[in-house]
Amino acid sequence: MKIRNPVSILKNRYQELIKFANPKFSLKKSKSTLRIDQEPDADYELVKIHGVGLADPFAVQGVVVLKTDDGKEFPISAFSGEVAQYISNFIDEKRDSLPTIYNMLEQICEENELLLVKVKLYQSGNALRSNLYLAGKKDIILRNYRASDAIALATFYSAPILVRKDLLVEKPTVN
Repeated sequence: MKIRNPVSILKNRYQELIKFANPKFSLKKSKSTLRIDQEPDADYELVKIHGVGLADPFAVQGVVVLKTDDGKEFPISAFSGEVAQYISNFIDEKRDSLPTIYNMLEQICEENELLLVKVKLYQSGNALRSNLYLAGKKDIILRNYRASDAIALATFYSAPILVRKDLLVEKPTVN
């Protein structure tokens, strides 16, 4: 019996899952009605992190500005400075010190051959929430989690971040 290298298995699976960025591509047909590889939702737009920082001198509150390719922005500030620091570290490819909960999720994903393929942010009442989409042996959607943690995980895994279009605003021009 030939033993395969688990790192190369995960790497190959990751390469396959990256193709989910192309909505027409599908590795398999899911049996569920909600599929990770389904057509993009018209109510969401792809964003990138435009800036990360702290809102106060005591590093208590973090700030992230998400931006679309056409210049619409969505600033988020209701989360901890610690999470902002993790996001900043992940952007700078510093992944040596993970919070315990992120490390636990990473281990669960590795054991179950799952990868984070996208994150969707939306408003739920007064809170900003997220759904995390994991793909692998089985497609899983984790619903209603803190948006700041989802952004940090998306940054760590280089997964796309999608924001509801009604949350995005045009950046005002200064004359």
